[in-house]
Amino acid sequence: MERILSYPEAIREALDQEMTSDDSVILMGQGVDDPKAILGSTRGLKEKFGPVRVFDTPLAEDGMAGVAIGAALAGLRPVQTHIRMDFVLLAMNQIVNMAAKMHYMYGGEVFCPIVIRSLIGKSWGQGPQHSQSIYPLLMNIPGLRIVAPATAYDAKGCLIHAIRDNNPVMMIEHRHLYYQKGHVPEHSYTVPFGRGRILREGRDITLVGISQMAIECIRAGQYLQDAGISAEVIDPVCLSPLDTDLIAESVSKTGNLIVVDNAWMTCGAGAEIIAVLVERKIQANVHRMGFSPVPCPTTPTLEEHFYPDAKKITSQALSMLRPERTAWVPSRELDIEEVEFKGPF
Repeated sequence: MERILSYPEAIREALDQEMTSDDSVILMGQGVDDPKAILGSTRGLKEKFGPVRVFDTPLAEDGMAGVAIGAALAGLRPVQTHIRMDFVLLAMNQIVNMAAKMHYMYGGEVFCPIVIRSLIGKSWGQGPQHSQSIYPLLMNIPGLRIVAPATAYDAKGCLIHAIRDNNPVMMIEHRHLYYQKGHVPEHSYTVPFGRGRILREGRDITLVGISQMAIECIRAGQYLQDAGISAEVIDPVCLSPLDTDLIAESVSKTGNLIVVDNAWMTCGAGAEIIAVLVERKIQANVHRMGFSPVPCPTTPTLEEHFYPDAKKITSQALSMLRPERTAWVPSRELDIEEVEFKGPF
């Protein structure tokens, strides 16, 4: 029988299994021992493993990143949680100049196996300083792995792989993905870095959705199907290293591409993907979508204009493939059950 877990349940199971099998794994961060348990993703772990291995941290991101790095250098495998990615900025020197460079600077003799969980995404009008996605800044840093799983299956597998990896890993988790459910095996398994997934096969246009935008692309694929257009949806899963081969193969087939990011577009993941296609001399009609070039707004009215969604993706695809037609209006609203990617893989 297919086993279904929610996204946070998958993360919690990954942490539980790794902490059970490896005493060196510790969990730290603001709210990890709170009753809300980071939207349920750390629930019960303090009770099971104790306050020495699961503990809250003060509002001192730079200092706590230093603690995590020191613990990693001493032989532990810390998982540090940031409930908002915005505040990773306060630890950039530790992450960029210390964690990401340790292995290189010491000739491969030193490892820094830390995992940094960082939550992104709009929620109850959090506005300019609590809604940002800064992972494009970090994609520029050698030595740092970045994963952004969109499914519950990949959330568990990516986190387990990240904990076992000897490099520092940033794991991006969109709040809206916490409502997704999908097939998650009970046994421990890993999802290797650098491998994307085709979530929906198609022939007319390739939609690449990063993090939660993969779900919006699946929803857009349903709308496009109603209009007689076959969309292939790709979830990169890992942003560094990036599976450009999978995307290039799909775009070579469809000849059309929309990359939908969960961040601003300038120097973003979409720009990187399109640049690789140009370097490979792949002829295609391409377009980027992402945040509008202003700070994240607070009000729902402005958020409607700021963030990409399935309807905007569909409109853009139709304007590329059928420019002669009038403005598109959806004939139906999609239920969440239609866009939950349940697997199995």
